Amino acid sequence: MENSSMVTDFILLGLTDNPQLGVLLFGVLLIVYTVTMLGNLGLVILIRVSPCLHTPMYFFLSNLSLLDVCFSSITIPKTLANLLSKLQAVSFLGCVTQMGLFIIFASAECNLLASMAYDRYTAICHPLLYHVTMSRVHCLLLVAGCYFGGLVNMVSVTASITQLSFCQPRVLPHFFCDIPPLLALACSDPWITQILVVGCGGFTLVTSIVVILVSYISVLMTILGIPSASSKQKAFSTCASHMTAVGLYYGTTMYTYLQPSQRGSQAGNQMVSVFYTMVIPMLNPLIYSLRNQEVKAALWKILKQSP
Repeated sequence: MENSSMVTDFILLGLTDNPQLGVLLFGVLLIVYTVTMLGNLGLVILIRVSPCLHTPMYFFLSNLSLLDVCFSSITIPKTLANLLSKLQAVSFLGCVTQMGLFIIFASAECNLLASMAYDRYTAICHPLLYHVTMSRVHCLLLVAGCYFGGLVNMVSVTASITQLSFCQPRVLPHFFCDIPPLLALACSDPWITQILVVGCGGFTLVTSIVVILVSYISVLMTILGIPSASSKQKAFSTCASHMTAVGLYYGTTMYTYLQPSQRGSQAGNQMVSVFYTMVIPMLNPLIYSLRNQEVKAALWKILKQSP
């Protein structure tokens, strides 16, 4: 019979129990985290100091970069510490806090990607109304709404999880306090929490995906009607970067959270989690910058002005 005594902390199994592999993973993740911080914070600074990038599109992009910084910082530092530690323990309060912050930033990123799609729709389909529709006040309200949606999801899910009782042994088969493996340790029936997770996550994902699809279908129809080949190429290039980021993020997120229960192998689920918590935040600055001529021009201008 399962021991359902009070659990005050959890033991994270982490990414590996092999010490030699742990050292290797530590080096790899440290590089990933460094590149993520430099890339995202560098992009935020570049947008801030370059007047030519003071537009709604880059305002949203700078907020996406800040979100990726937060997203990575709630998982990678703890994972790095655990890779070199013999006792990979986290308190119940620390676990719930990490999970709550993760829910806020993950939900906010979904909403922000939808806002970025709406921005492109307005810019391409209704250019004459663009600066009125996407005024600074409206942009600030959209970003605030992104975080508010994340806050609502966090309060709903974490409040339900704190009402559960958890079984001994308190081993969490993951490298951070994610929702599916945490629910797997519950002794009490977690069906209400599972419904909240699928409901809150599903609502956030479905509404943002609908906004993105409707926006880009309209954008595609407008682009196809543009007579200029260079204008078509510029519009497609901007939208392609965003759609790449959307596909990577939404694909892995839906695989992880839109399931009533944990499925698949532990290794497979961990690989997906590593991808969307660590790899995607590192790739986003590259995705949005490599084919973006305005960002390249702004960076080149800064470099030429430096002594």
